Amino acid sequence: MYCVTRKLPDFEKYELASQIRRASVSLTNNIAEGHGRYHYLEQLKFLFQARGSLQELIDDLNVCEDEQYLSKSEVVDLKNQAKEVQRLISGYARYLRDRKFGSSLRVNETADEEEFLSELDLRFNNSTI
Repeated sequence: MYCVTRKLPDFEKYELASQIRRASVSLTNNIAEGHGRYHYLEQLKFLFQARGSLQELIDDLNVCEDEQYLSKSEVVDLKNQAKEVQRLISGYARYLRDRKFGSSLRVNETADEEEFLSELDLRFNNSTI
C-alpha cells in the first residue's frame, strides 16, 4: 500500500496517502499486538481491529479508483490481495479458537465482532480462559 501512496497526486500527500499508510500500519500492528497478548479474547479483539483496518484500505482503494489515481486493473488486483489477507486473518482467528476451545465455537468473516465477543464473555469467564 505504500507503493500506492507514491502514485497519488501531491495534494493527496497529507490526506488520502496519509490515511492509507496509517491503516496499513495499523493492520500489521494490531496483528502483532494481538499475537503478543496471552489472553484469547484480547488476541481476537486485535485481529478484528486489524480486519477493520483492512476494510478501511479497501474503501481507500475505491476512492483511488473513483478519482482515477489507479487503474481499474490495479484496484482489482489489490482488492484480490486484500481478500487473501482477510482469509488469512479469519483463518488465524479460527486457529486460535480451535486451539483454545475445539470446534464448538464458530468464527467467520461475517460475524458481528461485538456480538461474538459478548457471546464468548457469556460462555466463558476468566477462570476458564
